[in-house]
Amino acid sequence: MRDLSSKRLIVAKGLMFLALAGMAASLLFWQAPSLGAAALMAVLVWASCRFYYFLFYALERYAGPGLRYAGLLALFQQIRRARGATRLLASVAEVVANAEAVRPKSRTPGRD
Repeated sequence: MRDLSSKRLIVAKGLMFLALAGMAASLLFWQAPSLGAAALMAVLVWASCRFYYFLFYALERYAGPGLRYAGLLALFQQIRRARGATRLLASVAEVVANAEAVRPKSRTPGRD
């Protein structure tokens, strides 16, 4: 499959994902209209965004600078095919363990 290169189509695809997420959240909240359900949806969205960031930024930048993949399936296929899959997974674990070294220090007194 060809890569999507049209800026208009990329924006349209992003807007469709946003609309899909909004409809799903609305339907979930409609089924269980409570503050607890809204809070859980907010946590779900936040955690999903952080996981996405981890997969497509932290892994590419810190764990495997030469690692390029188009999506989750391509990533898993590349890991499975790689001879050094255990080395890749070990480097991912090292990135997670050393996350404190990568994160900038807070300037607020009393906070880490």
